[in-house]
Amino acid sequence: MRFRFGDRIATGASELGSDTIRVLRGTFFEDPVPTGEEVPFDDVRLLAPVLPSKLVCVGRNYAAHAAEFGMEVPEEPLLFLKPSTSVIGPGDPIRLLPISRRVDHEGELAVVIGRIARNVKTEDAAKHILGYTCANDVTLRDLQRTDDQWARAKGFDGSCPLGPWIETDLDPTDVRVQTRVNGEVRQTGQTSDMVFGVATLIEYVTSFMTLLPGDAILTGTPEGVGRLEPGDVVEVEVDGVGTLSNPVEAGS
Repeated sequence: MRFRFGDRIATGASELGSDTIRVLRGTFFEDPVPTGEEVPFDDVRLLAPVLPSKLVCVGRNYAAHAAEFGMEVPEEPLLFLKPSTSVIGPGDPIRLLPISRRVDHEGELAVVIGRIARNVKTEDAAKHILGYTCANDVTLRDLQRTDDQWARAKGFDGSCPLGPWIETDLDPTDVRVQTRVNGEVRQTGQTSDMVFGVATLIEYVTSFMTLLPGDAILTGTPEGVGRLEPGDVVEVEVDGVGTLSNPVEAGS
């Protein structure tokens, strides 16, 4: 995890259920050696676990989600990008922009890349994965429908909450992804229902694009996407990972 402790930002590691974080000397990717310092979990503010150079997102990767929009499942992964400036962390507000009248949540499992990945074969994909986190592909739905490209609809500031941390010990083949708004369940799906699995996605993306340490692949959202309003609290929970929670505010 990345966190703020007092006036410094640090990286650390912890076990599920522990009340302390072991501070690391380096980053997740370079020299991640414990310093010997431990800090109480309750005294830190969690930040977005990575600051990626890019986020590669997969559209219509659940058949039921494609069907709710009256669309077919693609024959190959349908990809789009989010910029690094779209990333916010757990607890950070999602600010709704006045240019849109329909902003939707899309809860997803995100794969965090741990080493440079280029022309990776399916059987070698796991060697390039640092771990997994929760993501919310916040979408300006009305602009997605009117714009030929999705840069505005998918890439605006704050459109990609990530967190709360990276789980390094997870089998992603069949875990539940659930989105709740104000405690009400909006989306529930199993990663086993994804059209293209994690390893397949890594092979496909890296056949034409180099992924750098810290980059993330958002693997698609289950059916049930819905509207966000100011005052809402949206949670994305991935079993075996944790829960990402963000308040929703009116933006300017």
